[in-house]
Amino acid sequence: MVETQTTAHGLSRRHLLRGAGFTMGLPLLEAMTPAGKSAYADAPAISGGAVASPTRMACLFVPNGVIQENWIPKATEAIGDPEKTGKDSTLSDGQWQLSPSLQPLASLKSKVNVLSGLALDNGRAHKDGAGDHARGGSTFLTAARPVKTSSNIRLGTSVDQIAASQLKDQTRLPSIELGLETSRNAGSCDSGYSCAYSSNISWRNERQPMPKETIPRAAFERMFGSGDAASMQKQRQRRQSILDVVAADARRIMRDLGQTDRRKLDEYFSSVREIEQRIERTEAADAQAMPDLDVPFGRIDTFAEHAELMFDLMVVGFQTDTTRVATLMLDNAGGNRVYREIGVRGAHHGLSHHRDKDESVDQLKKVDRYLVEKLAMFLQKLEATDMGGVSLLDQSMVLYGSGIGDGNRHTHDNLPIVLAGSANGSIPTGRWIRYAEEQPMANLFLTMLDAMGTPAESIGDSTGRLPRVATS
Repeated sequence: MVETQTTAHGLSRRHLLRGAGFTMGLPLLEAMTPAGKSAYADAPAISGGAVASPTRMACLFVPNGVIQENWIPKATEAIGDPEKTGKDSTLSDGQWQLSPSLQPLASLKSKVNVLSGLALDNGRAHKDGAGDHARGGSTFLTAARPVKTSSNIRLGTSVDQIAASQLKDQTRLPSIELGLETSRNAGSCDSGYSCAYSSNISWRNERQPMPKETIPRAAFERMFGSGDAASMQKQRQRRQSILDVVAADARRIMRDLGQTDRRKLDEYFSSVREIEQRIERTEAADAQAMPDLDVPFGRIDTFAEHAELMFDLMVVGFQTDTTRVATLMLDNAGGNRVYREIGVRGAHHGLSHHRDKDESVDQLKKVDRYLVEKLAMFLQKLEATDMGGVSLLDQSMVLYGSGIGDGNRHTHDNLPIVLAGSANGSIPTGRWIRYAEEQPMANLFLTMLDAMGTPAESIGDSTGRLPRVATS
């Protein structure tokens, strides 16, 4: 049945559709709020007495660093170079240009920040020797030192899980962890480091990585299912759409909504139906084409579709307030995917050790730009999602980057980092922020946690909040 919690003026923000073991959240509708007030009535107040909409956080990981010369933006005005002046600088929209690798973000430039000068010191070898890819992946959201071991793992809590632990009672799922390559948590994957370090960026605590969903169907059912495995299995056998299962509740709600809400709900249902159909087509293709083998580089021809499905699931999860925290690994640390669809013949990790060979460098530039295209696609979907007159991107904060700066030299400084979305106005956008002295990426995490309304005293090797990013 339909959840009965309502306001005197209409539906509750937490109104749900239910049926046959499935629970389906609804997007923000006019009927969920009295005129002139926010639908997020239980959200914390902000300055001036207004009620804040919830902020969402997505963290996207790519492996193997970037070609720095093609990544770093260009200044269009004679503003002091931090390396020469010794001073940090913030360049606003007209003062800088996107680099070739970042060019796919051109239509969204005013909604993103590029951060230069961040580092993960715990990703460096120090006395631990080789294993930079494992350290780069494991520190990406923790900034903590991974213990070099293949079995007795120890790291730290990641920024997404610090936020999720404080928000766990406010959404149906505290967080969702996604990936395009399966996880291996046993054995050694990089010079004596456990595969858990290379396969996971989200960590509940120092010994427990958060398992990521790599199968779109599993992620879909985790978001919409009740957790009743028997009911979900029965539904799959009947091959019923989740929308068919909750159809009676949907029809009942539609009768009581205004024209604008009916249109918005129809668009939302169409989006969910499309995701279902795409998942079903992928499953059918897999059943016919994929042998029961361990394919190390994945199905190259479906990478783009796989990524898009995962992005769409995150958008729906944020839109319905099913969760406010999501992570996605576009590949595992040290990933060796071959991007043949863009004319790249070599494997990603192998190419990253390019030794300044022009052919390899040129192929890596293509990969860097291609992955930023996937980021741009996700941001455009968030921007196109209306949340009561404000885009979902404006209510969100999307971190994109790698735990390695230069893959050829295995550096962990000057990391390629993009921070998109204004987090409900707490982070000004459209800027290139350059730090003169190396800044711990952990300081950015503290600033992000403040923007989420889930502050922490420290994380990893943090020394304080990262200057210049937030409004206060």
